[in-house]
Amino acid sequence: MSRIARAYIAGAYEHPTRKADDLSVAQLHADVAKGALADAGLTKDDVDGYFCAGDAPGLGPLSMIEYINLRVRHLDSTDTGGSSYLVHVGHAAEAIAAGKCSVALITLAGRPRAQGMAVGTAARTWGADAPDHPFEFPFSPTTANMYAMCAMRHMHEFGTTSEQLAWIKVAASQHAQWNPNAMLRDVVTVDDVLASPMITDPLHRLDCCVVSDGGGALVVVHPDIAKTLDRPRVKIIGAAEAPKHQSGGRFDLTTSGAAYSGPAAFAEARVTPADIKYASIYDSFTITVLMLLEDLGFCEKGRGGAFVADGNLISGVGSLPFNTDGGGLCNNHPANRGGMTKVIEAVRQLRGEAHPKVQVPNCDLALAQGLGGSLATRHGSATLILERE
Repeated sequence: MSRIARAYIAGAYEHPTRKADDLSVAQLHADVAKGALADAGLTKDDVDGYFCAGDAPGLGPLSMIEYINLRVRHLDSTDTGGSSYLVHVGHAAEAIAAGKCSVALITLAGRPRAQGMAVGTAARTWGADAPDHPFEFPFSPTTANMYAMCAMRHMHEFGTTSEQLAWIKVAASQHAQWNPNAMLRDVVTVDDVLASPMITDPLHRLDCCVVSDGGGALVVVHPDIAKTLDRPRVKIIGAAEAPKHQSGGRFDLTTSGAAYSGPAAFAEARVTPADIKYASIYDSFTITVLMLLEDLGFCEKGRGGAFVADGNLISGVGSLPFNTDGGGLCNNHPANRGGMTKVIEAVRQLRGEAHPKVQVPNCDLALAQGLGGSLATRHGSATLILERE
């Protein structure tokens, strides 16, 4: 079926560093911008739209536009945490279709590792003026224990086991061994995951993503511009975003916002989960992957444990290869916001540029899924469906 694209992803670049002791966040943003533009065969003078989120320093897009020395007629600073950059791809496609810009640059960068940030285990709040602050801050919620609550509830309701969750890390490690930039390149077993220290019951250390510096960038262009570039054409055929929150106490800990953004993206793309050849799934923790797979429709709710334990996520073995760069669990989770790398690896797969050991044969349809915020409270979800033309 022929699908008309509003826009194409023409450039993608992931910073090779995982610890940036001698680079500022602004420099990292500039580095990835330069890399993505070079990948597309464009220059900064071609850019007329710029997108970034809360990881950008200073006044966000205003500071970065000046730092990179761009002249743009459209900007967007939407921030939904780790899903921001998938939201930006959708917004860029909309802006291009509306004539607001024709070459959109999206950047992400951060230095949590160099700065020694305890991003998963320190008490977390979204600001003293946030409406939830006085109700939740006294209990010192942390990222890790909020996700552990979801894992424990999923185990209670559906019989999911720690062994099943461990298979997600096993699959990621099978892929990361071929990525020279991955932070964790050793292949692990289920027993290795279960033997790693308990961080917050039932999540072990190897159930958690890495903490890394670095970043990434994307260039989204008008179809007419895509035709002039000497690059494989990756078109955006479906894009959707959705928030999920506690609904005044009526909250299901085993369902994510992907239950809303996923069906909307599939409907726009006019494809089904069964059509997807490769999936980039946000993997802050193993439970994140399992719940997103269920909510996107790759398996029934409650059957995620059995699905991943069958090896379905391993390239060359299973029915749904995922995160073939090693993902956030093994490769890179820059700035504590891993959504950008999910799009980058999906683009690599569609172009046939993933590592030969993990490249999915005849990969013409891919999904990228992002999530930002807290899985157990309020978060943003964004789903992209991409096609190789």
